[in-house]
Amino acid sequence: MRSVRPALPRLGLLSVLLLLLPLFSAAQTGPARPRIVGPIDETRLSVLKGNTHPLALPGFDRGAVPADLPMQRMLLILKRSPEQEGALELLLDQQQDKASPNYHRWLTPDEFGATFGPAEQDLQTVASWLASHGFELARVSRGGTVIEFSGTADQVRQAFHAEIHQFVVNGEQHWANASDPQIPEALAPVVAGINSLHNFPKEPNYQLHGEFSRWRDSGEIRSAMPEYTYPNSNACHFNGNCYAVGPYDFATIYNVLPLWNANPPVDGTGQTIAIVGESDINIQDVRDFRTLFGLPANDPQIIVDGPDPGIVADLETEADLDVEWSGAVAKGATIKYVAAASTNSTSGIDLLLLYVVDNNLAPVVSESFSNCELFLGTAGNAFENAVRQQAAAQGITAINSSGDEGSARCDAVESNTPATHGLAVSGLASSPFGVAVGGTDFLNFGPNFTSGVSSAYWFPTNDIQQASARGYIPEVTWNSTCTNNVFVLFGYGSNPEASCNNPSAANFRDVEAGGGGKSACTVSDGADLSSCSGGYAKPSWQSGPGVPNDGVRDIPDVSLFASPGFTDSFYIVCEADLITSGTSCNPNISSTNFVGIGGTSAAAPAFAGLMALVNQYTGSNGQGVANYVLYRLPLLASQTGLNCAASAGPASGCIFNDVTSGTISVPCARYSPNCYVANGADNYGVLSGYDAGAGYDEATGLGTINAANLVQSWNLASFSASVTTLTLNNGNAVNLVHGQSVPATVTVTGNGGTPSGAVSLVANSASGEGVDEMTLGSNGSVSWETNRLPGGNYSVVAHYGGDGVFGSSNSTPPVSVSVSPETSSVKPSVFTSTQLGQFLAACVPPRGRRRNFR
Repeated sequence: MRSVRPALPRLGLLSVLLLLLPLFSAAQTGPARPRIVGPIDETRLSVLKGNTHPLALPGFDRGAVPADLPMQRMLLILKRSPEQEGALELLLDQQQDKASPNYHRWLTPDEFGATFGPAEQDLQTVASWLASHGFELARVSRGGTVIEFSGTADQVRQAFHAEIHQFVVNGEQHWANASDPQIPEALAPVVAGINSLHNFPKEPNYQLHGEFSRWRDSGEIRSAMPEYTYPNSNACHFNGNCYAVGPYDFATIYNVLPLWNANPPVDGTGQTIAIVGESDINIQDVRDFRTLFGLPANDPQIIVDGPDPGIVADLETEADLDVEWSGAVAKGATIKYVAAASTNSTSGIDLLLLYVVDNNLAPVVSESFSNCELFLGTAGNAFENAVRQQAAAQGITAINSSGDEGSARCDAVESNTPATHGLAVSGLASSPFGVAVGGTDFLNFGPNFTSGVSSAYWFPTNDIQQASARGYIPEVTWNSTCTNNVFVLFGYGSNPEASCNNPSAANFRDVEAGGGGKSACTVSDGADLSSCSGGYAKPSWQSGPGVPNDGVRDIPDVSLFASPGFTDSFYIVCEADLITSGTSCNPNISSTNFVGIGGTSAAAPAFAGLMALVNQYTGSNGQGVANYVLYRLPLLASQTGLNCAASAGPASGCIFNDVTSGTISVPCARYSPNCYVANGADNYGVLSGYDAGAGYDEATGLGTINAANLVQSWNLASFSASVTTLTLNNGNAVNLVHGQSVPATVTVTGNGGTPSGAVSLVANSASGEGVDEMTLGSNGSVSWETNRLPGGNYSVVAHYGGDGVFGSSNSTPPVSVSVSPETSSVKPSVFTSTQLGQFLAACVPPRGRRRNFR
């Protein structure tokens, strides 16, 4: 099934406004106040800092592009007001609080736009400004998050004061803005930035191991064309056997089979998963995959947003992997594959995520692409976070692969190329409104990786579903680099640094490992990590054993197997275009070929399949931010006292297989950021990164999944009750002049511990307007003076968002507040008149302070 969004016609200014006005009316029916309060003055500009790609360097610059270079489907990102942002955070907490009337009360895209989008007047002002520069306006998103528009490089130069240049990086041609864009100051309260003005791509997170053959008579898997080999061996190097993972192997290892075999089956029936990709697919590949493994016939629905991208070689592989493996785990679910082409200015992946969310396409969406926070820039990070925040409010669980570059996401996986950019995480995975999925590897041969020993975890032949896994296989971090301790065990050196400096390990001095680490660069003022102003704050739900007390968002949240054959196991994917013979996954011939693949690109869609099983079992139409529940599950009474260590074989009752061994640290070039070199003679060191350990860790998150236990325990996760109290003005009546400070004290208590995290003052509790926010002290209380109460007569409550142990709560009763306007005063001003007869006032600054006027 295929549907195609028609191309938009070219429209003049009047036609554009007539087109957009109905969208404005539909999307904005709430009480949002206009924030663009003055006329647009093109001579008074605001720089959108941190929005020049770090690879758009002078050394790569080949000069300005032709003026008519198409810049299509750019996304102008719109800001929410602080009040709207506070109200949205309150709603998201309530949607996960079983005691709240808003529990799982998901919004539609139009409801989201009406409540949290810009005022209609502001949308019209921004749209008119874009149209006045000749841009074609396609749409305002239903959620009020972005305006999509198209134009040329010359129009971008004139409107945003940013030259588009050609850059050649590693032999590849790119278009990109050579400096940060600028907008009129009047638009700054509503416009966050542009996503984007370049075509540096977001990278798919799969790692190709090669082409393999399965022999029909014996079930033996042989390497046909491996992507790489290991020293003195073939692609399956420990003992010559390959242990490829098919759907029933996965279901056996991660205990999905009890769900499939239940009556009625919990297999995703009635559920929908959206998959996004930048290539068309050959639907026969999916059919062959399902036939080979005895899965029921279930063609994916294919939706094309904009021009059809056609078959794009590397990206088709990503799409086949995601579609086949989301449907391999949720074999009864409807898979909606949405494809779009990237443009000279915008990633197709971003267009697609917006499409899925704005059309409420599915309660689960999986995205297997990544790029580091630094490379996304300030506006790119704002987009990734805002669209996932909207998804969460609509009940959509956004799932993202954590990346395949270990702790060095700004670097690329290339043979014999160590990290040079320092510690970094994927900005597509680090948003606190999505689930980041990392990667593990199987200990096929026991904890010491003994070579020449047959695996105890796999049968020597396959069954009727082409499966041979005996049961759960102990796991470690996925790390295919010379920092993996297996190289020490095999005599490459006395420690990882020594191994990486051994000439025999040259092909393993790269960054191929499961992604993870700390959010650190969502706001940037320059081209390197030293210019970063910080990452996402620690979300309230991210707490529990092992979670670092670092104040920032850590990833991944969970992990699944992701190795591309390092210990002889990998995922099976059917794609005829990658097979030498041109046919793949045909069970009726003596030997059938398939592709061996790994990477967190495989783990993410597999986890999306598990979330579809959760939705089916719980009878839910979505979970929103699933991390609210995921981080509570290890604290259930049923998990107390269980040995869940993944390296020893976890207890049968464990929800998470706790990965406690291995590292995602990768080799790095001497003198590069965060590179630790102990031996002064070494050219390569070890990037200070993250090791697995008990409980949560930044290598594998909470661990991997026992699917049956996860699904059956989902509704048992609940928070300990909290009680919030608020005292304003020391308990006296609150009658203030606007801007006047008033003392406030908020205390949160709970049984069995002391609540932690943030509290906020919320005015007009019915509409939930956030006013001020503070962090609780170690005693669960905080006192401060606030001057942020808005004018008017209303009531105020204190809202506690929870901390992963204690649930959210609001103070009662509400405190009545009366805030009167300030006394007006006359100040000298200089007036000028615009061509429209509007007057602009330039206020004279107070004495003792200087202010520059343009």
